[in-house]
Amino acid sequence: MIHRIYSTLPTFKTLSDFQQGLNVLLAEKTIASTQKQTRNRAGKSSFIEIINFLTGANVEPNSIFRTKELVGYSFGMEFDLKKINIGVERGGGQKSKINLIMDSPTQITHTKWTEILGEEMFGLSSLKKSGYHPPTFRSLFSYFVRRQASEAFIKPEKSANKQQIDDMQISLMFLLGLDWEIARDWQVIRDKEKTLAKITKAEADGMFSDIIGKTADLRTKLTIEEFQLKKISEELSNFQILPMYRELESELNDLTKKFNELANENSIDASSINDIESSLASETPPNLEDLHAIYKEAGIIFPELVKRCYENLKIFHESVIRNRKDYLTSEFEEAKMRMQLRDKQKLQYDKRRIEIMTILKSHGALDQFTLLQKETARLESKVSLTRQRFESAEKLEGGKSELEIERNQLLLRLRHSFAEQKEQLSEAILAFEETSKRLYESAGSMNIVATTNGPLFSFPMQGSRSKGIKNIQIFCFDMMLMRLCTKRGIGPGFLVHDSHLFDGVDGRQVISALRVGSEVAKELGFQYIVTMNEDDAYKEKEVDFDLKQYVLSTRLTDATEDGGLFGIRFS
Repeated sequence: MIHRIYSTLPTFKTLSDFQQGLNVLLAEKTIASTQKQTRNRAGKSSFIEIINFLTGANVEPNSIFRTKELVGYSFGMEFDLKKINIGVERGGGQKSKINLIMDSPTQITHTKWTEILGEEMFGLSSLKKSGYHPPTFRSLFSYFVRRQASEAFIKPEKSANKQQIDDMQISLMFLLGLDWEIARDWQVIRDKEKTLAKITKAEADGMFSDIIGKTADLRTKLTIEEFQLKKISEELSNFQILPMYRELESELNDLTKKFNELANENSIDASSINDIESSLASETPPNLEDLHAIYKEAGIIFPELVKRCYENLKIFHESVIRNRKDYLTSEFEEAKMRMQLRDKQKLQYDKRRIEIMTILKSHGALDQFTLLQKETARLESKVSLTRQRFESAEKLEGGKSELEIERNQLLLRLRHSFAEQKEQLSEAILAFEETSKRLYESAGSMNIVATTNGPLFSFPMQGSRSKGIKNIQIFCFDMMLMRLCTKRGIGPGFLVHDSHLFDGVDGRQVISALRVGSEVAKELGFQYIVTMNEDDAYKEKEVDFDLKQYVLSTRLTDATEDGGLFGIRFS
């Protein structure tokens, strides 16, 4: 319950005679008022703005609390918070600071204040601690103090014309005692759909072709890269490090070099042996008889002396040839012996080479292992990136279908929830109808339908196209919320309606609504505050209902400069 609203502004009209039940703040029409001097500048809507300002509403640059006439002053409200009388003060100059007045003044931040109000009025902090993500305090509170500045008098289910469907569904499901987490999940789907729509458009424009790509291409690329990674991972897992790898590798190279040198030397000796064998075969002295025959045919007769000289020469020549054969035979044997020794050395070298190669084949060097690790890490990173691109492409190409499936799954959840919470739904529907019946012969109704876009609220009523009838629907809706929230022990304990709620409403319906509001407030024990223009309030009368006993003593008027709530006029 609100007890007092005040300000440090000297000319401000303090409102302090609030009571339980119905309270009416009137803007009078005086004799001095002209047709141009309507009550629209008397401060009725500003009264609503002050309450919202003091309960944590964000201060926009064009807010009245930021005007030069008001920015230097603070405003305050005394009210009951969980049956504890508390004071709160706030100024436009320090909009993020809140002064609480209880046993002693305490200054807290705007964020902390909304957390306190959220917990005390709706138990929001407790839900957050339990891992839930409940609606915000301001989203819920706005249904109890609707603002004309937010165009809150257009649809019953919306506390502001620009209120997002997510915020509306979550808030109302919470206030009606239904499974509001389902509405929260719908918000997640809508966020995904918005993101998907942006990505799809960007993909269509070719912006993400190098980042995402097509699933068919990426599937092939990913398959090949995963195979390469598997292969090198197996090599890495089977890799055995040999500390002396480089020494053995150097020894192997040296052995190979020596082996090749021996092979080359053998080739040289083999060639020499061939030459020696050829020489031995050609070293034969000429036959003397053959020489005689040749000369005889030529008609030459050797003298006896020459013949004896030739025989001596032959003996000498045979001696020379015998000596040369002995020399060549010796060279031949030495060459063969050298080749045999080299072959034995080659066998030793080859045996050691085989041993080393066997070791090197089954083991590796540390630097090779490091390189293998780096290559594995590179391929892992490459595969991870390709997999992400592939999954993104899959989500992009199949995202719409998946979201449709998720929507249908949520629809089933919502239907099951409605079936399980039939009593809460029935209570809300009957509460709306009861209030409507007390105002109209043909009662309006409230429908809550489960759709693939979440819970849909509608309010069939005869003549519902009329603005006045639509506003009465808002009245019935708010009274329904108060009935349900009061029963559950949540809410601020008061309901405030601006005079704009009754714009276009027939005079008989206005006075009937005020009477019903008074009766419901008294029945449930909450405070109902209404701002009205005097002539609208007294157009019609109700039997056994005297509106004057609910009117606050402070009257507002636009007839004079100081007649409004602030006591001054400003643009």
